[in-house]
Amino acid sequence: MVDIRNYAVVTAAYWGFTLTDGALRMLVLLHFHTLGYSPLELAFLFMLYEFFGVLTNLLGGWVGSRLGLRITLYAGLTLQVFALWLLSQLDPAWSRLSSIAFVVVAQGLSGIAKDLTKMSSKSAIKLVVPDDAHSSLFKWVAVLTGSKNALKGAGFFLGGFLLAALGFEQSLWAMASGLAVVLLACVVCLRSELGKAKAKVKFTKILSKTRAINLLSAARFFLFGARDVWFVVGVPIFLHEALGWGFTEVGGFLAAWVIGYGCVQAIAPKFIKRSVDGKSSETRAAQFGAFLLTAIPIAIVIATQTGVDPTGAVVGGLALFGIVFALNSSVHSYLILAFTDSDKVALNVGFYYMANAGGRLMGSLLSGLSYQLWGLNGCLLMASALLAAAGFITIVLAADQAVAAITDATGRRIGSDGA
Repeated sequence: MVDIRNYAVVTAAYWGFTLTDGALRMLVLLHFHTLGYSPLELAFLFMLYEFFGVLTNLLGGWVGSRLGLRITLYAGLTLQVFALWLLSQLDPAWSRLSSIAFVVVAQGLSGIAKDLTKMSSKSAIKLVVPDDAHSSLFKWVAVLTGSKNALKGAGFFLGGFLLAALGFEQSLWAMASGLAVVLLACVVCLRSELGKAKAKVKFTKILSKTRAINLLSAARFFLFGARDVWFVVGVPIFLHEALGWGFTEVGGFLAAWVIGYGCVQAIAPKFIKRSVDGKSSETRAAQFGAFLLTAIPIAIVIATQTGVDPTGAVVGGLALFGIVFALNSSVHSYLILAFTDSDKVALNVGFYYMANAGGRLMGSLLSGLSYQLWGLNGCLLMASALLAAAGFITIVLAADQAVAAITDATGRRIGSDGA
């Protein structure tokens, strides 16, 4: 039976954090844009946030396996409250260089907080769903992941609203206060230990993973690099400069894309064929989705180069991309839990989301470089190349799972005959 109480507590904590995470990104972006910061300076403000995501997921999974997920969840929420308070101490009288350095450090702390909370929340799902309930696990993972992304989109709107209504400093205080309440509620309600390994895991085992987890993590690296290569810089600048959209329209599109993406993730299990072992059919679905995604950016480029209205081609094409990407991402989020043992869930999920964060960091850097050199079409074609890499990796993963399924079925038949 699913442990509904712990699932609800963990999910509510993740929701509260996600709202502040999305709102903080929009607050920082809009506030420093109004202060006259260049696009390159604005992008640099988020680099440490993404970089620390790589380190946090790698080390956080190891810490979670030793101390338990409850501790890492509390640490993530506490650190985010501190990062919000720290940003509120920014002095307008400081020099631009000092302000940038201060914000980069505060954003780095927020990046650590985000990935501690994310790793803890997603790992905990494995522990509140019975090991043999593959269908239930996919459903509960999809609900958590989809709702998180929908709320992150809502956080974009919240950040803009708070900035207009309260200003930069008061908005940060309001978010820090709200998240502190979430933290206290979590401490009171989440009493059972989660994710603590029965045997102490040596630090040297951090990078020692099964073949399936390594392959899935590599595919995730390229999958999320492909998303951010157009999402972070390319499309926002294109919509503003080439199509003449205002900042509110650009932010609204990105928020709507993320909310729609989250909604599709939440219902993904309804569209994915399930297998008895909980892995083989799902892995083939990840393979098919990667190659389907590869074709969509290429189709958008062809459309814009053959006279199709660029607004319709880009907005419509990326909407279709979002649907397929959400389904594929949801399958990935399920598979990492299906491939791991409960005793190693924090360690393996941390490693997997380290690859996810590494892909986002790569995609962010390639987004600015590709747009500067080749425009939006360059970003889209780069995305297709990265998606093709993810697809070829999942071919190997799907082949492994097909062999494993046949071996398992043969073993059961032999055992049955022998009896």
